[in-house]
Amino acid sequence: MKLAIAQINCVLGDLAGNVAKILHCAGLARQQGAQLLLAPELALCGYPPEDLLLRDGFYRACAQALDELAGKASGIAVVVGHPHAQGGKRYNAASLLRDGKIAATYLKHDLPNYAVFDEKRYFDHGSEPCVFELEGIRFALNICADIWEPDAARQARDAGAQVLLVPNASPYAVRKQEARYGIIRERIAETGLAVVYANLVGGQDELIFDGGSFAMDRNGNLTAQGARFEESLLMLEMGAELRPAGKMCGALSEEAEVYRALCLGVRDYVGKNRFPGVLLGLSGGIDSALTLAIAADALGADKVHAVMMPSPYTAQISLDDSREMIRILGARYDEISIEAMFQSYLTALDPAFAGRAADATEENLQARIRGTLLMALSNKLGPLVLTTGNKSEMTAGYATLYGDMAGGFAVLKDVSKTLVYRLARYRNTLGQVIPERIITRPPSAELRADQTDQDSLPPYDVLDAIMACYVEQNLTIPEIIARGYAEADVRRVVHLIRISEYKRRQSAVGIRVTERSYGKDWRYPITVRYQDDF
Repeated sequence: MKLAIAQINCVLGDLAGNVAKILHCAGLARQQGAQLLLAPELALCGYPPEDLLLRDGFYRACAQALDELAGKASGIAVVVGHPHAQGGKRYNAASLLRDGKIAATYLKHDLPNYAVFDEKRYFDHGSEPCVFELEGIRFALNICADIWEPDAARQARDAGAQVLLVPNASPYAVRKQEARYGIIRERIAETGLAVVYANLVGGQDELIFDGGSFAMDRNGNLTAQGARFEESLLMLEMGAELRPAGKMCGALSEEAEVYRALCLGVRDYVGKNRFPGVLLGLSGGIDSALTLAIAADALGADKVHAVMMPSPYTAQISLDDSREMIRILGARYDEISIEAMFQSYLTALDPAFAGRAADATEENLQARIRGTLLMALSNKLGPLVLTTGNKSEMTAGYATLYGDMAGGFAVLKDVSKTLVYRLARYRNTLGQVIPERIITRPPSAELRADQTDQDSLPPYDVLDAIMACYVEQNLTIPEIIARGYAEADVRRVVHLIRISEYKRRQSAVGIRVTERSYGKDWRYPITVRYQDDF
């Protein structure tokens, strides 16, 4: 028999649009001879619906949409994920639609409640297997997190299943696909079941779903691999040996997958929220240059507006390199000097500042003038302001509230400074858009004379390594020191992390690309005196 995976980009809450998309895939799959279409987890409504799942009306609307889908999906069986209310309880479910009816419904067993997941807030646990026969093959359903534990797959095997269908809404993080392969192979070794794995694709607020749907045979061999970061219909053919075979898309480098994730995140956040375009401050530095490249690749240069706002400390090479990048990309560009505005603020504040030396106050003032200008342009013209700060800066608090942190979407929020450089070099392998001098010159905020980032921060390779240990791996200070990092550096970085939480809590939502971003999966208190010395 033939079956198909609908790797689709759903819009959360657009029930009619999602139904239409699933029906379109069902029609294409049927035309290519498929008897079964597998759609992702909660594909009917989009994922994650968050507190929409606390509203009874949302379940009623989803039930109505499911009935409509069942009635219109003719000539092919469809498995689709959806929220389901039953007996006063609420479930994460997947239903088999067949012959115009809802033929069977599976209720998710394992509800993840870690990292970005909080399904126990919304759903009750299912406990029963769901096995159905089609074309002489016995299929069973597991939903996403069910496959990460052994019980649900074993129940399916014990109920007579031969092939496991797994609808997923599995968020992207670096090296996540390899982790998925490993888990699926564990379940196959335990059960002897072939697996068809359908994953959602698209951006939803901070989360990216990378697709990468695949199939494995009963020996754990990869037999089909779908595209990453794009919609697709993956056709599979399965013979008597129950080997679900299809096309094999090649693997991506780490830089390629992160870059595609960032582009997808920008495209979907801007498009799904119906912004006409984006606006960003261009500085001549690496972070704003990479953000500009991503925005242009994601949206097209015609939807990108870059603004250079030179101060008395802006180097001529920063202006030259910014102008060169705009020439290459063709985005809209303006230069608005802040020198006179900065001076007027200093004059107004001079009586209150009398007798006090210049310090970070004057630096932050420049950043806040720039933030005000960007927000004014956004209000008047309509584009969304992209912030350009990276994860290393957010870790250390090297950012100005209401200044360079002002904006609606943080593209590089979960991208370390060392990864920023790798992504910039990767982007230039696709075509030179970032001037080489932007990549090679020492990074500087250019808020005072002869300033470099390393005046205030440890070297970025040190900062990023300690950040990864503390933030992404939850290691303690002694454990990090035991890995060979200088105690003074470790304590300095951890101290900066602790005192900067109040800034991070006010930062724009941003794209998650690691297993621990400064978003939903980082929930540290602002007011706290605990010390990590144990």
